Amino acid sequence: MNKVTLAKIDESNFLDAFHLELGEGQERFVSHPIRSLAQAYVYYHQCTPFGIYDGDTMVGYVMVIYDYDLQEYNIWHMMIDCKFQGRGYGKLAMEQCLAYIRTRPFGNSNRVVLTCNRDNESALRLYRQFGFTETGNSDEDELEFALTLEN
Repeated sequence: MNKVTLAKIDESNFLDAFHLELGEGQERFVSHPIRSLAQAYVYYHQCTPFGIYDGDTMVGYVMVIYDYDLQEYNIWHMMIDCKFQGRGYGKLAMEQCLAYIRTRPFGNSNRVVLTCNRDNESALRLYRQFGFTETGNSDEDELEFALTLEN
């Protein structure tokens, strides 16, 4: 594994994102990047979509969005292609996401929120490993988690 990096999705790499594939049954946990990129386009003034790269290979996708009303960052639609799951890419990508959020690209907030399907055990384990804790809010099968970044 090379160094994992995040690269903004743009005209040079969006087709790579379209070719990412979820594992069987995972479509109930995360949206496909095509849907996510449509959301990123709509929320362009507060959102950055990223390809997760191992060297020159896109192995996943994640989106960071800022909620101006709540003044908090959200991590949306993080996914690792089924061919690359179980290799630690999620952890490395989360480290990169949090480093990006620490630069406060949209607003001066240290609160990071995400949601996760209550049955997505590997993602729940990952988020808790980073210190995300349940807020008590939920929406159907999605649990909300939050983290306060230290400076």
